Amino acid sequence: MKRVYNFSAGPAVLPEEVLREAANEMLDYKGCGMSVMEMSHRSKAFAEIIETAEQDLRDLMGIPDNYKVLFLQGGASQQFAMIPMNLMKNKVADYIVTGQWAKKAAAEASKYGKVNKIASSEDKTFSYIPDCSDLPVDEDADYVYICENNTIYGTKFKELPNTKGKTLVADVSSCFLSEPVDVTKYGLIYGGVQKNVGPAGVVIAIIREDLITEDVLPGTPTMLTYKTHADAGSLYNTPPAYGIYICGKVFKWLKKMGGLEVMKERNEKKAKLLYDYLDQSKLFKGTVEKKDRSLMNVPFVTGSDELDAKFVKEAKEAGLENLKDAKSIALADGSVPVGKYTRQALVNAGILDAVDDVSTIPTDVVSQALGGVEINECGNVSAVKTQVAEGSNEVGTVYYSDTYGLEDKLDILQVISYDLTGNVIYPIAQVKNDEADELEQKAALDLVNFVKSDAAKAIFDSYYFDTNVED
Repeated sequence: MKRVYNFSAGPAVLPEEVLREAANEMLDYKGCGMSVMEMSHRSKAFAEIIETAEQDLRDLMGIPDNYKVLFLQGGASQQFAMIPMNLMKNKVADYIVTGQWAKKAAAEASKYGKVNKIASSEDKTFSYIPDCSDLPVDEDADYVYICENNTIYGTKFKELPNTKGKTLVADVSSCFLSEPVDVTKYGLIYGGVQKNVGPAGVVIAIIREDLITEDVLPGTPTMLTYKTHADAGSLYNTPPAYGIYICGKVFKWLKKMGGLEVMKERNEKKAKLLYDYLDQSKLFKGTVEKKDRSLMNVPFVTGSDELDAKFVKEAKEAGLENLKDAKSIALADGSVPVGKYTRQALVNAGILDAVDDVSTIPTDVVSQALGGVEINECGNVSAVKTQVAEGSNEVGTVYYSDTYGLEDKLDILQVISYDLTGNVIYPIAQVKNDEADELEQKAALDLVNFVKSDAAKAIFDSYYFDTNVED
């Protein structure tokens, strides 16, 4: 067996000891004659699994008794909606935007109330954590939201923001169980487990009991209220049982290793090796201000697209996988023409399976076909362009003509041939209108003839339109 060095942001590496234990129990869990995948979540065996997992997590994090531990589904992205549905009593919330996922969370919350972006590092492509010592916290804000560790951009809050008495809500997906944490400083702390804790499919929410109420926004589904899951001990519906089982084994492994203090020491040593090398390197450079560097995500570049590609290729040959795959792609959904053309190109390239209507291919299917890359689904081509130009996403697909005027902000990596996309044609024709007089008909014909002229073609060409098409 050959194991690679897997640097994927998630699903990420699991301890081999845990994987081997799970393999040994795959067909027969503790003599019950079945796999955990097969057993009822109402069974005594699974009750022991989830109760033990919760207690081990409480031990690791020092979770006080007045906090509930919820094992949920839907990942962090579902929490983007679940949090305002449950906590936005005044329909006002403050968000600190330090990366792609905080930005997406703020956008989702804005569907339910007023969102104030009280601090941001978007002006410098999220390469730092803004000063949060004296924030303009809204008096009516129900909570202040942060993404504590930013996966894509490699920044980390070293000090929590001064919320001026408001409840702090934190997405800790990328730093979950990487170091000790004082849970009492948060009203709600949550994380998708696939980055540090277990397989994809589980999100753990740790929430103070006074925030768990029946007073939620009107129309909130039963499944999306924290009280539903708290009252049922995370067993209101069939939970992601196997994922919880693996998380439980990782919790025991962490305790066996010495707990979160030891994990912090190990993570600091590993990160120091990388950062020390980057700081002395004449080829590579880090992209994050030193004071805000994450222990878990270390982005770096050469400054040359060619050298970056060469490094990734040679790293892969050396057994280092997914070094570049933590970045995200801006992509229009299938209902948008450019999203449809992109999907058609991926089908024709053999990356996606052929279907009758490519516009129906969901974004998550595209993500899976591209190796699990994180995709920022956009509503139109302008949104895609903006996300890439502002640095929120590494790459995106737009019409070539839409890159005009952004040459200083965008690099054209590839112009896709019509063989892959199909023709993207803007037709022109003179409409037959019996009510138009002779002068109007002539004016229309003059316009058609001008558009087809060399002079017009030169204008179109200058704006990156292709005029080499047949009538």
